Amino acid sequence: MTPQPTGGYYKTSGVVDFVRKYGYSDMTGKEGREDRLNFGGPFRIDCFHERTGLTLVLNGFDSATGKITDASGGISLLSKNGSDAATWHFADIMHHWNRKHAQAVYVPSNCGKEPELSYRYGNLIRIGYGTDFTLCLKALAMGKVDYDPGIKLENASTKPKVKHRSQFRIKSADLESLYHKMKTVDLTA
Repeated sequence: MTPQPTGGYYKTSGVVDFVRKYGYSDMTGKEGREDRLNFGGPFRIDCFHERTGLTLVLNGFDSATGKITDASGGISLLSKNGSDAATWHFADIMHHWNRKHAQAVYVPSNCGKEPELSYRYGNLIRIGYGTDFTLCLKALAMGKVDYDPGIKLENASTKPKVKHRSQFRIKSADLESLYHKMKTVDLTA
């Protein structure tokens, strides 16, 4: 899922200032990227991210009981001194979650790069039944879901051009942790 933060420095100062403060110079060494700042991950709960100086935390969620203990809490990126760099408040991200994942079908695919871009889809699809937002939070707490942004600021010193991409990811093998039941269906049967 790809929701933008609803709080913290990201929200109050904007994405350009956020990337200037917490981003880092492009590390690829590719021509044309000399004036580019990146903000990338992955970020995992309670793990310090060296390049950005931030730690992803769950505020207001008890991972032992699997319950939200503070409805005003959220998923936050905090600096070493505890400053709120970005927050996804539970109420906002829960709405996003329920809209996107209440009825989900996962279709496997492969993308070929040579000799030309081509896609191939698998016949074994998975259908997720019965999700709720606390399952997502539990998966975050267990390290199965991470925040893996791809935010960039091109022409950083002149006329900044920004690309937003706040993205939470999960490996295909861990999808079942997001649902009460998952069924695999063979489309060729």
